[in-house]
Amino acid sequence: MRALHVAIDGPAASGKTTVARGLAARLHLLYLDTGAMYRALTFLALQTRTEADNAAALRHLCEAGLIRVELDAAAPLGFRVFAGDAELGEAALQSNEVTAIVSTVAAHPAVREAMVAAQRAIAARGSVVMAGRDIGTVVLPDAPVKIFLTASVDARVERRRAQLARAGVDSSTHLLKEEIEERDRLDAGRAVAPLLAAPDARTIDSSEMSADQVVETIAAIVEGVRAEA
Repeated sequence: MRALHVAIDGPAASGKTTVARGLAARLHLLYLDTGAMYRALTFLALQTRTEADNAAALRHLCEAGLIRVELDAAAPLGFRVFAGDAELGEAALQSNEVTAIVSTVAAHPAVREAMVAAQRAIAARGSVVMAGRDIGTVVLPDAPVKIFLTASVDARVERRRAQLARAGVDSSTHLLKEEIEERDRLDAGRAVAPLLAAPDARTIDSSEMSADQVVETIAAIVEGVRAEA
C-alpha cells in the first residue's frame, strides 16, 4: 500500500501537536512534530553559544548530524529527538530560553532548507502524520491529506499554558498572549515558507472543539481520501 502522508499545519498552540499525535494513534501511523526539530536546534545553539542570527553556524549544526529524530510511538513525545548525544524532553524543548529565540533560528533560509531535507527523508521511509507550519506548503506538498488547524488567540493561550504546566514550566497568561501574537507575526511575515494554508488544505477552527473531536474529524477526512484512492 502506498505510504500515507498527513500534513497538519497551524499557528503556535493551535493544538496541532496533540491532534497529530492522537490522529497517528487512531490511524496506527507514526508521528512527528517538526517544530521539535527547530527547538532542538535552538537548544543546541544555546548550549554551544551559537548566535541565533548566525545562519551558517546553525546550518553547520544541522548538517553535522547533531540534530537527529527517531520515529518511536512508544517515546514520551511520540518520537525521539536528539541534540548531540542528548535526548531532549518536553521541558527542554519548551523552556523559556528556547521559546524566546526559536522563531529567529527557524527563519533562516539555510536552516529551513536543511530541516526540510531531513523531514522529507523521514517521510520517505513510510506513512507518517507530520505537524508543523510549512508541511503542506513546502515539506510534503503532495500529501493527500492537508489540514490547516487554527483557533482563537485566547484558546491557544490556554492550551500553551496547560502544555507548559505539564512540562513543569512556569508561565504567565499575559506574557503567553504576547508571545503567541509575536510568534504569529514572525511566522506569517517570514520571507521563506511563511505560515499559510496550502490551497488544497482543509481548514479546521478548533476553538470550540476538543482534541478528540478534531482527531475524529480528520480521521473521517483520511478515510474519505483512502476510499477515493
